[in-house]
Amino acid sequence: MSKGIVLLAAGGTGGHVFPAEALAFKLKERGYSVHLVTDSRAERYAGKFPAEEIHVVPSATIGSKNPVAVARSLWTLWSGMRAAKKLIQRLKPVIVVGFGGYPTVPPLLAATRLGVPSMLHEQNAVMGRANKALAPRVKAIAGGFLPESGGAFSDKTIATGNPVRPAILAAAEQPYLPSRAGEPFNLVVFGGSQGAQYFSKAMPTAISLLDDVLRERLRITQQVRPEDMEMVRGCAAQLQMSADIAPFFNDMAERLAKAHLVICRSGASTVSEISVIGRPAVLVPYPHALDHDQAANAAALAATGGAKVIVQAELSPERIASILSHVMNDPEKLAGMAAAAKLAGKPDAANLLADMVEAIAAGKTVSEFKRTRV
Repeated sequence: MSKGIVLLAAGGTGGHVFPAEALAFKLKERGYSVHLVTDSRAERYAGKFPAEEIHVVPSATIGSKNPVAVARSLWTLWSGMRAAKKLIQRLKPVIVVGFGGYPTVPPLLAATRLGVPSMLHEQNAVMGRANKALAPRVKAIAGGFLPESGGAFSDKTIATGNPVRPAILAAAEQPYLPSRAGEPFNLVVFGGSQGAQYFSKAMPTAISLLDDVLRERLRITQQVRPEDMEMVRGCAAQLQMSADIAPFFNDMAERLAKAHLVICRSGASTVSEISVIGRPAVLVPYPHALDHDQAANAAALAATGGAKVIVQAELSPERIASILSHVMNDPEKLAGMAAAAKLAGKPDAANLLADMVEAIAAGKTVSEFKRTRV
């Protein structure tokens, strides 16, 4: 018999849906039924998300200064809140949990107006706009990188970390094995759907600048956009490189586990996965992120010594080549960074987040929950 329904609300991107998915599996293990509220973009995840039902409610973001567009968005939000209210009254969830993105706004507003316990999970070190708008209304906030002190809502924040996929937890069991002189050096490069273009242009040039001895050691995994595939593969062939180049890798967790160095963007999930596995990284925050959240995420890992952060404007191919030359000749430095990254990882984030959900659903305050963790 179910302990009750937990209603999860998430924007329809992987960054919002994946942590919700990890929590959903934990809650189902503990005897809860799970429903998801999202937008139409999340339909691609419907086959994997362990929800009894996925609901789509009207929602909109208010990003325009056009009065007509603003009015239209407000009307859509109002319609969404009415639909969410009816859904909550029908399902009677024990708690509503939001994971960011504008589709979370109607169900969380409806929950707070109906007196249903509610909380948020914020992946990033900088709170997103939807979560920031909802934060004053909810009972608690779980933070991937948010601090428990000094923040605007630190009195209701618990630093749970970001839940990671089971494949990442399995990869974390593999120890970091340094690459020494003459041995293959596994380099993993990826940038996400928005941020991969820069690496597609910079990496081939950087690798061409390396000494032949170092270039022969490199084994590269690089995620590139489909439109850049031909160019990057052509460069790899010209350089006679050992390279796996694709828009997507189903086995990325395993590739990260074998990596001697990762060069990538610093989205919250990426930084969390690198930390849990424990791999040294050069983090290049996506410069066009609206809230500069990637820079803050990167700084959190760099503070532990697990990563080096370089802004894109300062990362020329020549500098990439210089970095590779130094670290490939200093395996102990990379091993130290790997250990520091792993210390920063939070492999138990999904369990802690599930504990927090159960506590808030049962009527406990954040202060009471914090005391149970001591």
